[in-house]
Amino acid sequence: MITFTDAAIKKLESALEPEDIVRVGVVGGGCSGLSYAIEVDEKSSPDDIIIDLGKVKVHLNPASNFFLRETVVDYVESLHQSGFKFENPKAVKSCACGTSFKAEKDSPAPPEGGCVTAGCPT
Repeated sequence: MITFTDAAIKKLESALEPEDIVRVGVVGGGCSGLSYAIEVDEKSSPDDIIIDLGKVKVHLNPASNFFLRETVVDYVESLHQSGFKFENPKAVKSCACGTSFKAEKDSPAPPEGGCVTAGCPT
């Protein structure tokens, strides 16, 4: 299951309204094939996996959960860059900016219902 550091939770709490739905997921694109996504969404899906972080509830779809298992999401601030940082042990390659990754080639197939990207392992 994906987890969030205290710094990431604090940032989400300060940036969101109580009724906001924050969606974390994986989309196709980026220099390594798959990109991390974190955004405010207007509605939940019945298939969403909901992670209760107290004041914030994070939603992710089953296919994104497949790629984000064991990922730790942190929020970092530095002179160079500020933002959410994904530490994904399932990534075999990441771009320099840390926003895209390549999944393990020998990963089992994603859950039924397909994959959220064209770059899914087969």
